Amino acid sequence: MRRPTAIGPEFHEATKYHAGRAFTPGLQVSPAPPVTVWDASLPRIELPPPQTADGPGLWATIAARRSFREFTGRPVSLSQLSQLLWAIGGITSRRGDFAFRACASAGGLYPLDTYLVVNAVEGLPRGVVFYEPPEHRLCLLAEGDFSRELARAALGQEFCATAAVVLVWVAVVARSAWKYSDRAYRYIYMDAGHLGAQGQLAAEALGLGSVNIGAFFDDDVANILGVDNHQQIVTYMMAVGPR
Repeated sequence: MRRPTAIGPEFHEATKYHAGRAFTPGLQVSPAPPVTVWDASLPRIELPPPQTADGPGLWATIAARRSFREFTGRPVSLSQLSQLLWAIGGITSRRGDFAFRACASAGGLYPLDTYLVVNAVEGLPRGVVFYEPPEHRLCLLAEGDFSRELARAALGQEFCATAAVVLVWVAVVARSAWKYSDRAYRYIYMDAGHLGAQGQLAAEALGLGSVNIGAFFDDDVANILGVDNHQQIVTYMMAVGPR
């Protein structure tokens, strides 16, 4: 049996809470980092309004959820993509200046941004886009066919090239670390798990196949997206498409 290298257990021990060292609310004085905002000159794509009522039953959706790796290559509609993004990380309510999102996040800090590598979405060019939850819209970062490049970066997992779209969650570490210091990494990984699980349920409810991806060459995926992979770290991915 393979044993973890020293860094794993050391990180776990170093970020433990106990009576002598625990997070104390109110001690953090630095302002929270702002949300990611791209240059206003970049093209924006408005998404159709999401459906917020009715839909498939939760228990049946949970029972039907499976990971799918064989996609047809057919496109998804912009309405399906809109519903998927809203169900994972869209704004569900507001209280004053604070916006609650569909998926839980430690401290309500939402450190994970959603990027998408678009292969086949009706009404969208192929390329890399960024989801802006407050406006429920997409920001076009780069046009082009990145399907084969992403599949290679995902350790040769070919379904990244045949899926209609691949969601990539990128953590802005400072957005959580200003409050939780090194333990922020634990919460970031937990948040990513929440997004992946909720994403698969949303895909199932839309009649789409999906599979979550944790194996990839981190820096190669970051290069495709145009992020530094230090302050913004590629954390998790999900391929979605007609099955």
